[in-house]
Amino acid sequence: MMVTLLRLQRRWFFRISQKISQRIGQRLRRVGAYGGLFSLVLVLAVSCGGGNTASVDSAATEGAVSTGDRVSIGTTLSARTLDPADAYEIFPGILLYNLGDRLYTYAPGTTDLVPQLATEMPTVSEDGLTYTIPLRDDVTLHDGTPFDAEVMAFSIQRIIENNGRPSSLIADKVESATAAETGELVITLKQPFAAFPALLTFWSMTPVSPTEYEIGAGSFKPDNFIGSGPYKLASFSSDVIKLDVNEDYWGEPPANGGIDIQVFTSAANLFTTFTSGGLDVAYQTLDPDQIAKIESDADSNDWQVIEAGSTVVNYLSLNQKIAPFDDLNVRKAVAAMMDRQLISDRAFNGQAEPLYSLIPKSFEVYEPVFEEAYGDGDYDEAKQYLTAAGITEANPLTFEIWYPSASTPRQVAANTIKQSVEQALPGLVNITVSTAEAATLFENVEKGAYNSVLSNWYPDYFDPENFVQPFLTCDQGSPETLCEVGATQSNGSFYYSEEANQLVAQQNAEQDPAKRDQVFSDLQQLMIDDVPYVPLWQTKDYIFTTADVSDVAIEPNQQFLLWQIEKG
Repeated sequence: MMVTLLRLQRRWFFRISQKISQRIGQRLRRVGAYGGLFSLVLVLAVSCGGGNTASVDSAATEGAVSTGDRVSIGTTLSARTLDPADAYEIFPGILLYNLGDRLYTYAPGTTDLVPQLATEMPTVSEDGLTYTIPLRDDVTLHDGTPFDAEVMAFSIQRIIENNGRPSSLIADKVESATAAETGELVITLKQPFAAFPALLTFWSMTPVSPTEYEIGAGSFKPDNFIGSGPYKLASFSSDVIKLDVNEDYWGEPPANGGIDIQVFTSAANLFTTFTSGGLDVAYQTLDPDQIAKIESDADSNDWQVIEAGSTVVNYLSLNQKIAPFDDLNVRKAVAAMMDRQLISDRAFNGQAEPLYSLIPKSFEVYEPVFEEAYGDGDYDEAKQYLTAAGITEANPLTFEIWYPSASTPRQVAANTIKQSVEQALPGLVNITVSTAEAATLFENVEKGAYNSVLSNWYPDYFDPENFVQPFLTCDQGSPETLCEVGATQSNGSFYYSEEANQLVAQQNAEQDPAKRDQVFSDLQQLMIDDVPYVPLWQTKDYIFTTADVSDVAIEPNQQFLLWQIEKG
C-alpha cells in the first residue's frame, strides 16, 4: 500500500462507523507520503554548496550530533502517533518496526519470510481459514510482561476493535485471534488470503502490553510504546525522538548504543545539517538537486550514498465515469502518449525509473505490459486511438491532470506531460494542469470530481496482492454504473470488472505459488485491456551517511533496520 493508502480506502464503506476515520487515515497517509517522500522543497541553490538556505531548525540542531556509539539520524518525516492500533503513516511504521517485533519478518537483505516471535511458519487449515502459530517462550515486553499467545491475541484484537487507521486492513481479513490451550496463537480468517503471512509482517502487528494498553474504540497512546523490540522509547516529540537499547532484549542486541532522530521542517535544513557534519545519517527527504549534490560531493567528503529501488508506484488515475475517459480508446491513447523516461529525467534527475505495470519491479511477477502494449511516448500509436475515438483538430481531446499542491515533483511531472504531449500532438490534445491541497484533493477524488489525478501508492505489506486489490476491485457496482463502493471508487477510476474481482479472489485462495503467479499475469493483462490507470514511475530510495557509520541498508520491503547500524 499503504493516502496514499488505497488499502484503507477500499474499506471506507465496510461499516458506517469506520467510514469517517478511514477517510481521515487515507488522506493523512497520502498527505504523509506527499509531505514525506515527495513533498520536496526546491529552495536550495546546491550549485553554490548549499550557501543560500533557510536557518537550521534550532530544536533539531540541539543534540543533533550523538555522543559515543549513539547514531544521529535526520529526517523531514513526522510521526503523529506510535500506537500500533492507530499508526498508518510511513515514518511511525519505521519506528514501530524497530521498537517492536512481529510474528514473522524478512531475513535481512532478502524477501524470505522467517519466524520472529513465532517459532515456525504457520500451519494452515485445508480451507485456508485457520492459521496456527507456535510462539517463543523467552520474550519479555519492555515493562516486564511475559509475551505469550494471550498478549498477541490481545494486540491483534485491539487493532481491530479500537477502530484506528489500520483497523480495516486487519478487520477485513481476521475473524478472531485467540490463545489455544497448547500455548499457540490461532488466527481465524473471514476468507482465504494467501498473502496473510506477509500481512503479519505489517508494523502494527506487534505485541503491546495488556497492562499499559486497553481495547476500546478510540483508546490510543500516541506518545508511548511498550512492546518487545530491540529498542525502548526514551523520548518522543515533534522535534526529537530518542530510542535507547533494550538491555533485556531476547534477540541479538543492537550494534549501536541508541538512536537519536532529529525531525527537520524542511529539506533545506536537513541538507545543510548533514553536509555540515551535524548528522551521522540523513534519510527522507531531500529534493532531487540536493541528492545529486551529495552524490557528486560524496568522495571528497567521505559520505556514503546508499541507493535502492522502492515499492512505491506512481500512476495516473483515469475516471471512467466522466468524459473523456469514459471512452476506452481515449484511455489507450493516453497510455501510449506517456513518455516515462522524459518524466523521470525532468522531475527526478534520473532518481526514479519508468514503470509499466501497477505491480512494481520488486516482484518477479512484474511484467512491462504497458510498454509492450502501448510503447513509451508513442505518439503515432496515440493518434490511432484518438482517431478511433473521433478526436480531430476540430474536436480535440481536452482533459485536466490534478495533483497535490505540496508535491513539487508532481508539478514537474504534470507539466512535462502537458508540454511533451501538446508539442507532439498540436491541435489534437489540450491538457490543463491543476492542483489542490492534498486532503481536499483526495476527498474530491472519491466523489468523481476529476477526470485524472497523479497519485501514488505505498504498500502495506510486501506481496503483489497489495498492488492489485487496491486498484482493480470493487465491492458494489456493475458494468453500467461502474464502481459505487470500493477500492476503485476511492481511487478515482471507478473501474468495475467482475473478472478482476474474481481473479483477485482466486489468487487470495490459491496456495500454489506458480498458479498464483499466473493469476497476477492475468490481472496485469486486464490492466492494459481496460486501462483504468496508467503506471508512470517507480521511485528510488536513498540514505546518506558519514564514513564512520556502517551496515546501513534499505531492505527490499522498504524497511530501515536501525539496530544493524554500527558507529565507529
